[in-house]
Amino acid sequence: MHAIAVDEDCLRWHDQPAPEGPAAGEVRLRVAWAGVNRADLMQRSGHYPPPPGASHLLGLEVSGTVIEVGAGVDGLRPGERVCALLAGGGYAEEVVVDARQVLPLPDGFGLREAAALPEVFATAWLNLFMEGQLATGERVLLHAGASGVGTAAIQLCRAFGHPCFVTAGSDDKLAACRELGADGVFNRHQGSFVEAVKQWGGADLILDPVGGAYLADNQRVLNAGGRLVLIGLMGGRRAELDLGRMLMKRQRLIGSTLRAKPPAAKGAILDALRAHVWPRLASGEIRPLIDRTWPITEAEAAHAHVERDANIGKVLLEVGGES
Repeated sequence: MHAIAVDEDCLRWHDQPAPEGPAAGEVRLRVAWAGVNRADLMQRSGHYPPPPGASHLLGLEVSGTVIEVGAGVDGLRPGERVCALLAGGGYAEEVVVDARQVLPLPDGFGLREAAALPEVFATAWLNLFMEGQLATGERVLLHAGASGVGTAAIQLCRAFGHPCFVTAGSDDKLAACRELGADGVFNRHQGSFVEAVKQWGGADLILDPVGGAYLADNQRVLNAGGRLVLIGLMGGRRAELDLGRMLMKRQRLIGSTLRAKPPAAKGAILDALRAHVWPRLASGEIRPLIDRTWPITEAEAAHAHVERDANIGKVLLEVGGES
């Protein structure tokens, strides 16, 4: 098969060995579209290696068609169009994945739209509702609100009754966030978000892909009993934690990654998406926001676009030409 290889920090589309399998409980997919995530850029630069046993190839989500099923797989059959959450291997013509990490397409969805779903909606659901344990009416602060995860999280907050405030890096991005349902917005280039969020009412949950540079201000706006869920380190991995504030306001700091979770845990997240989010996607209440697409042979350009923080929503790579 053909796949993207990182060759001296260049992305090259050429022959690679096809993945072995499928073993029991796994399926082989012919990839149609692959999602681009900032984690791909981190892996490419040597800062986010794949979990033990996972493919060394880039790519954490795909859509495509089932071409082979392993023993014991129920509910999936060759020819079925699906999307999948991966630990790696998506920038390729074929991928083998645990069947628990595969979902049928929402009603009315094509393969292009479906490729924008698995990673961002799984990340948003996991960290808002499972790790963050949002309760009725609680308020959410979302940093990098115009990212793929951010645009998914805004819509989940709106759909499930949680007011959300977002930060982002341009007025165009903030306008897009408001259109998706954000209640308050702040341009990060205007300084600290603290006063704006305090005037809005503070946050019971913060979803933060920035890390170090935002820690102190996050603590200042987090309400009593609030949870800060850290999902990235774009602003650095070290910062000073105010333990007194954490203690007196009963704040909780939660580190969360999705990629290294075992298939059973990923399957539980996807089961929740199928039950609670897939019907809302089918009805049009929630939609994936796709920024741009490139052919897989131009993955370099797609990565440069994400590296510039130029995207509003998801960036996709077209692999198999199916829509």
